[in-house]
Amino acid sequence: MMKMLPFFQSGPFGIRSGSEGCINANRPFENTSASEAEQVPASPEPSADEIWSREEKMREMPGAACRASRASSITSNESCISAGDSPEKGNKGIKGMLKSAFKIVKKTKPPSVKQVMDLLGEQKLCDAIQHLFVLEKSLSSKSEEGLNASQKDIESVYEVLKHKVFSTLKDSVLLAKTNPDLLQQAVEALKEQEKEDQNYMSENPPDQNMQFRPRKWKELWMVTVKESVEARMKDTSRTPRTENLSAVGQNLLHMGKTMREDLTVVAKYINKLYPPEFNVFSIYAELYHNYFASQAKKNAESHLEDKDIYLLLSWVHNFYPNDMRKDHDLAVELDKVKLGSLLPSSLSKELENKYLDSEEVTVKNSLSRCLDKEIQRWKEDKEPEKLNGHFQSELLGIFVIQSIYSSQQRAENISKAVGEELSRRLLKELPAFLRSYRDAFEDFREKSKKHRYYKPILIANINNCWNFREYTEKYMAEKDDSKADILSTLTDIENSGFDVLLQQLFAQLKPMFKRFTENKWDSSSEIMNEIIKTTSKHISDLKTLKDPFYHAIVEKIHTRLVKEYIVRLLKRKVSLKTAAQQQTLAQHISKNAADLEAFCTSNGSQATWLNSALPKLAEIIRLQDLGAIKIEVATLATTYPDIRKRHLEAFLHIKANLSRSELKSILGYLADSTASTQPKAPLFSNINVS
Repeated sequence: MMKMLPFFQSGPFGIRSGSEGCINANRPFENTSASEAEQVPASPEPSADEIWSREEKMREMPGAACRASRASSITSNESCISAGDSPEKGNKGIKGMLKSAFKIVKKTKPPSVKQVMDLLGEQKLCDAIQHLFVLEKSLSSKSEEGLNASQKDIESVYEVLKHKVFSTLKDSVLLAKTNPDLLQQAVEALKEQEKEDQNYMSENPPDQNMQFRPRKWKELWMVTVKESVEARMKDTSRTPRTENLSAVGQNLLHMGKTMREDLTVVAKYINKLYPPEFNVFSIYAELYHNYFASQAKKNAESHLEDKDIYLLLSWVHNFYPNDMRKDHDLAVELDKVKLGSLLPSSLSKELENKYLDSEEVTVKNSLSRCLDKEIQRWKEDKEPEKLNGHFQSELLGIFVIQSIYSSQQRAENISKAVGEELSRRLLKELPAFLRSYRDAFEDFREKSKKHRYYKPILIANINNCWNFREYTEKYMAEKDDSKADILSTLTDIENSGFDVLLQQLFAQLKPMFKRFTENKWDSSSEIMNEIIKTTSKHISDLKTLKDPFYHAIVEKIHTRLVKEYIVRLLKRKVSLKTAAQQQTLAQHISKNAADLEAFCTSNGSQATWLNSALPKLAEIIRLQDLGAIKIEVATLATTYPDIRKRHLEAFLHIKANLSRSELKSILGYLADSTASTQPKAPLFSNINVS
């Protein structure tokens, strides 16, 4: 008996081949009207639910699926075997079962239009479309007049069904989570209709097609999906309003958010409802992309505000290609589709140039305003603030660097290429700004000497240079021409400030150094102590400089002290004939050199290269052997390669016991030994010999 069950299901109202999806989407078709079988007393044969249960079990067995022929490929809304039409008790075996089956065929009537409408009212879309297929098949046995009348009824019902199916499909993204069963029914109805079209086309040559077949629901489905996509992309009310975002920016945000969320639903839920040949995700993705791209192009070709140009470029180069792929399932599907860019490359490049030009002008104007404000602060009768004991006017440096850096970062958020191009442009603006800054500083330095806080303002601006130095060293390549230009300008500002800060000190020291030669180095220790005391007072005022600049200015002081001492030795004011006199002078010089080195080192000088200059000169004065003198001269020339013959000749005037030939021999040795390269830090080259 069980082996024959598929046969009964292949009768006039049995399950059509290929309609399993619809059956799985719903429970077995229920009786929607009383049939003739209901007038017959119940028999002990199995009920419809029991037969359905058996069928489900058998379907899982290999080869047990229904194999109905194309001639009988229609579906009934009734159970496979009705209780009222069960085989008579007296007819046992296969022969009796066959007789009973043919009785069912004769007795069962096609479903009515009312039955189909009732199913539609109950949202049983799969059942309804199967009943309509039955009604369509039943028309082939009617007269021409009956055919026209019945076809109109069927088409009317089809319109109702089509409206329900496609209104459901239009809301696929919403229903995929809220009412997946209804969505699945609509998809199954679409699939069944497409199969019916294909079956009809395979059995009927094109010239014999009736006007109602093929119904082309798949084409209508594609139109419906497009309408759905466009409607959702246009409905900006679904995206909460973001404060300070323009209408263009809000629309871009809405479209991007909608596309990402909707395609995630398509990838996770909708895609699996359809067979592969529908290319569901690809169609949805391309429709969303095309709409987004059309709106982006429309925006790009219109007059946009600067902030909207930035937002649009950010979507084109960053948000769209990157944020869309944050969900793994969506990223996998998108990689298969290859949607491309939101804008054509030519239009994107045009927009990038507009952004870069605008940003460059914006930053330039911002820096100019910042410098104007800084100049106004210099004019105020107010001492600069201190930070960690150092005078600061750092708002300028901080603001300028932050303006450039933040602009670079914003551009890099669009794309690496845009960021690099803006960096190149802005790094050309920085040297121009610093030159303007230097000129303004020089103007203040020359015209504001009576300002109450003249020196603190100078120190604050010198300190300001450190921020620019750090930024330049960190973010600019060595090969960049702008880097050398920037560092040179900063050095000009620093040295200009140092000159003013040291001017008074050096003026006070000059007459003190003259006393060395005037007294012929008598009381040289007292003179050196006075020099150190005076210098110490000035150095204490310089500690409001930042450490790098403090060390730099102390090195300048150290250099100046050694240089001024050497100048006194080259003045030809002292000439000593005896070795004892020379020995005494050498001792004075050595003592002065040691005191000077100790003082400068204790105050932070790192100019250790200066420490051997005076001791070597003292040693030349002390030595009496010509060969030893030559060796010491050679050592001096190696350490300080900028020493020249004129310097040595003036210095050797102290050694009055040297013959002319000995002097010539020593000077000649210096000429042969002196390197032609300039020293890293000059000493003798800054000393003029009269």
